[in-house]
Amino acid sequence: MHSARDRIEYASWLEELERIADRLDLSSEARSTATDLFLTDVPEEDRSKRATLAASVYAASLVAGEGRTQGEVADAADVSRLSIQTRWKTVLERAGLEPPSW
Repeated sequence: MHSARDRIEYASWLEELERIADRLDLSSEARSTATDLFLTDVPEEDRSKRATLAASVYAASLVAGEGRTQGEVADAADVSRLSIQTRWKTVLERAGLEPPSW
């Protein structure tokens, strides 16, 4: 669980997460998981935040059983697929989850 302060500090990023989730038609479970994943380890650099946000959405879609492709999430989040590919496993690991081994 994350503090209200975290949610306030990153409110604009969480609004963007909701917009991305809307574009992907994700459930509330996937959105909540994406929020938790993002807030677990928000990068210091602004330039890395969007890619981490997209990786969080992608990973959350897998966790929630709503698997979207990296390409679909990349398009919805306006990042490269490579940005998601290089970050999503780390996002899961930092949240204490084990990435799939396929």
